Amino acid sequence: MESYEPERLSPVQLAAMRRSLTNGRGALTRRSLLRASGMGALALGGIATLGACGIPPAGPAEGAAAADDHSAKEKEVTFSNWTEYMDVSDDEKSRPTLEAFTKRTGIRVKYTEDINDNVEFFGKIKPQLAAGQNTGRDLICVTDWLAARIIRLGWAQKLDPSNLPHAFAGVSAQFRTPDWDPGRAYSYPWTGIPTVIAYNAKATGGRKVDSVTQLLDDPKLKGRVSFLSEMRDTVGMTLLDQGKDPGKFTDTDFDGAIGRLQKAVDKKQIRRFTGNDYTADLSKGDIAACVGWAGDIIQLQADNPDIKFAIPAAGYITSSDNLLVPAQARHKTNAEKLIDYYYEPPVAAQLAAYINYVCPVDGVRDELAKIDESMASNTLILPDREMAAKSRSFRSLSTEEETAYEEKFAKLIGA
Repeated sequence: MESYEPERLSPVQLAAMRRSLTNGRGALTRRSLLRASGMGALALGGIATLGACGIPPAGPAEGAAAADDHSAKEKEVTFSNWTEYMDVSDDEKSRPTLEAFTKRTGIRVKYTEDINDNVEFFGKIKPQLAAGQNTGRDLICVTDWLAARIIRLGWAQKLDPSNLPHAFAGVSAQFRTPDWDPGRAYSYPWTGIPTVIAYNAKATGGRKVDSVTQLLDDPKLKGRVSFLSEMRDTVGMTLLDQGKDPGKFTDTDFDGAIGRLQKAVDKKQIRRFTGNDYTADLSKGDIAACVGWAGDIIQLQADNPDIKFAIPAAGYITSSDNLLVPAQARHKTNAEKLIDYYYEPPVAAQLAAYINYVCPVDGVRDELAKIDESMASNTLILPDREMAAKSRSFRSLSTEEETAYEEKFAKLIGA
């Protein structure tokens, strides 16, 4: 169980957040696929507030006590999500999958796009959660690090598998056992967000680039390589290349990855560390190859056929956004029914076709092919078995590790 005393975020953590907001994943729109990893994106005006706020000791380690469930009498559910993270009709006047759920079940969904970044949203709901009060939300969607924190604090309700037959059976193996919620007792993934290698085939002379070793050592790429300014992505991919598991690494392993990257910086192999602004350089060919985010690559490929991606044999990093039922939610059963609904393959396919994220549901390929054959064959949306087996998650960090690792990473990238 995690228990917070009043504390301030370190200057290093604050700097990492600012990087995410200004040019990292936090700077992108929801349609651009990605947000800040780690501590999450943070509105600059809220950084000082969050840093000064303490969180009272958490509730029971086994999760929030079951609240009174009014689902049977109140046929409704309130769902907070990110913007542009739900399918919309062509005329933009309705949300087809949500409307179909209501028609089938009689449960009205109050759907709100009120999550702009993880830390800001946590600041909204934290006072009610800490006080044991209802947040006014039955279902929320947050990135893995925040989902882990809410669960550790005892502020998420344990889910009832009997209400989740499709989800329990259908969640993809790569998302089934995160270290912060083994077996998915409290959460289910909404989407996955992969970090891959991208390259401009014209700029590489037609050569494929498919390993971090190539990025760091190939003399033909010298000065035309970029890595990401998000620590978990860049260090995680380097750890994998060194044969280390990002889910189990030690301080020594981390230092080894930083040292490996530092050598490439010193010999000017790496041109720079970037947020999402690598996309323009990659498209133009100024950057020949890089570590990048899958969502960007899907978008770039639509306009530039020279943009390619590769999954290293060593593996790749995947983060996720996740559905949880907060403590004291009034309509837990209704929320569980809604989670399960999105794990039915036809529904999951309809959602994936709109948002273009990695779908965490097994068995959707045929359904997605009915909508768009090209999407069904795109492994950045539906990883095949080989690709899914290479997916790895960066392990949860303690506050002390977060500070120490971000400090070393900031020194590496000159932040």
